[in-house]
Amino acid sequence: QQITIQPQVEVTTLPTTTVYTDESDAYNRIPDSGRERQTVCHSMREYARDDDGDGFYEVHCNTMEGIWVGLRNFLRPFRGIHKKYLYLYVAMFEWSYNLRWIDFDFLRRLLFPPSTYFPT
Repeated sequence: QQITIQPQVEVTTLPTTTVYTDESDAYNRIPDSGRERQTVCHSMREYARDDDGDGFYEVHCNTMEGIWVGLRNFLRPFRGIHKKYLYLYVAMFEWSYNLRWIDFDFLRRLLFPPSTYFPT
């Protein structure tokens, strides 16, 4: 029996989603649900691919792998977490990960739309 993540992909993504994966067989059925699958073949030492030649590597799975490394490093000091509370720790990590994009200018624009402040 083939192990697949197809049901989870269908529940958590939109039908128009492009899924970026490695060559694992667990992802083979993703296109069956109408979702596009782009792969890199780690066994052939391919880790990123520039499909259109513009110098930007469109196909890779490094971002998600990097997030998982960050989550593991975030959880390490807690030395074991009960699965009942894991979602709370993941939510806390997600909040802190997304917070890195918030700076003073973002907050100023959020709290004081252009019609309410005067440039300095």
